[in-house]
Amino acid sequence: METAINIGFACSLLRQGMKQICITEMNSDTVAKDAKQAVKENILMQLTNASQMVKLEKDPHAAFALIIDGKTLTYTLEDDMKHQFLALAVDCASVICCRVSPKQKALVTRLVKEGTGKTTLAIGDGANDVGMIQEADIGVGISGVEGMQAVMASDFSISQFRFLEKLLVVHGHWCYKRIAQMICYFFYKNIAFGLTLFYFEAFTAFSGQSVYDDWYMLLFNVILTSLPVISLGVFEQDVSSEVCLQFPALYQQGPKNLFFDWYRILGWMGNGLYSSLIILFLNIIILYDQAFRAEGQTADMAAVGTTMFSCIICAVNCQIALTMSHFTWIQHLFVWGSIATWYLFLLLYGMISPIYSGNAYQILVEALGPAPLYWCTILLVTVSCNLPYLAHISFQRCFNPMDHHIIQEIKYYKKDVEDQQMWRRERSKARQETKIGLTVRVDAKIRQLRGKLNKKNATLTFHSCIAPPS
Repeated sequence: METAINIGFACSLLRQGMKQICITEMNSDTVAKDAKQAVKENILMQLTNASQMVKLEKDPHAAFALIIDGKTLTYTLEDDMKHQFLALAVDCASVICCRVSPKQKALVTRLVKEGTGKTTLAIGDGANDVGMIQEADIGVGISGVEGMQAVMASDFSISQFRFLEKLLVVHGHWCYKRIAQMICYFFYKNIAFGLTLFYFEAFTAFSGQSVYDDWYMLLFNVILTSLPVISLGVFEQDVSSEVCLQFPALYQQGPKNLFFDWYRILGWMGNGLYSSLIILFLNIIILYDQAFRAEGQTADMAAVGTTMFSCIICAVNCQIALTMSHFTWIQHLFVWGSIATWYLFLLLYGMISPIYSGNAYQILVEALGPAPLYWCTILLVTVSCNLPYLAHISFQRCFNPMDHHIIQEIKYYKKDVEDQQMWRRERSKARQETKIGLTVRVDAKIRQLRGKLNKKNATLTFHSCIAPPS
C-alpha cells in the first residue's frame, strides 16, 4: 500500500494536504468462518467511520483520498457492502485500488457504472486490464512492452501514457462540443424545415397540396445541408489545443454538460420553431398579392414554394456559419457551396423537360432570377431568422460570458495571457471543481507566471529608479 501511495503522489493523483483513508484487512491467521465474519465487520466499521468523517468535514474544499488493497476489496465488492463502499468512493477526490486482480478491476468499473449512472473511462496497458477496458463505457489502451491486448480491446489507443492529457483535455473537449452542437443543430434545421410543411397544410385547410417539389425535400438532408454539419462535427474548435492545455478548466464543460442540457436543447428547438414561422408567414405576407413577374403577375405555387425553400437553405446555412468558431477553407466551401449547389440544382432542374421538372421548368431563369422581390425576400427572411441567435450570443458574451468566450477574446485581441487576475480566477475554478490532478499542473504554471510577473515588476521598478539624463 505504501508503494501505491508513493505512485499516487508521483502522478499527482495525491497531493500534500489530502486526507488519506486507508481501508485494510485486519490480520487473521485463521480461515474459520467466525474469523471471516470478524474481518467483514471490521471492514464495514472502517467504511462507516470513514463516511462519517467525510460528511462531518467542515472545509468545503477539503479533499479525501481512499486507498484500498485487493484483499480488502474482495469483501467490499460483496452485495452487502458494495453500496457503502461506492458511496464512500464517490465522496473522495481520489480512489486507489492496489494489488487487485483483473476480475476485481472489472467489478469495480461495473460497480461505478451501474451505481452512479455516469460514463466511465478505463485506461490500461496490459492483458490484465482487458476486462476493465471492456466493462467501461470508453476504453483507452496503451501499447507497450506488455503487448497489444489492451489496445485491441480498447476504443482509443495511445502509444504513451503522457498522451492521455491531450486525448482528454484537448480532443475530449473538442469532441464533446462538436457532438453537442451538431445534434442541437440537427434539431434546429429539421424543425425549421419540417414545421413549414405542417403550417402550410394548416394554412390551406389541409387540402393535401405540397408546397415543395419532391426533389427539394429529397435533397434537403442528403446534399444541401449535410456537408456543413459534417464540417461542424469534424473541424470545429472553440479554442486551440494550446489554449486547452493552458486552461484545463475548459475540460469541466463536458462533465458539467453545459452544451447539451435541456435548456440548450429546448433553446435550439425554439429557434427552429421561430425560424419556421418567419419563413412561412413572411413569404405568404410578401408574395400573397405583390407583383412578382415583369408582366405584373403574382407568384404561383411553384414560385412561392421555391422561394420558401431558398429561404430555408440560406437561413440554416447562415445559422451554422454563426455557430462555428473555427473556419477553414473546407468549412467555407461546404457552407457557401451548399447554397451555391442549391441554385445550380435549380438551374439544371429547370432545364429538364417539363415532363420531369413539372412546374419548376425554367423557374430560376424566367421567374425567380429576374424578380427583385425574390432576392429581397431571401435577404429579409435570412436576417430575421438569424437575428435572435445573434442577439442572444452577443448578450451572453457581453453580460454573462462563458470561459471559452473570455479566452477567445484574450487570444483574438492579443491580450496578455499572463494576466494575474485571469490566472487567479482559473486557479480558483480548477481547485473548486477538480481538487486533484490538473490542479497541480495549474499551480505549477501559476508559480512560473508569478515569477515572470515579479521579474517584470522588478525590472520596471529598477528603470523607474534611474533618473533620466538632463
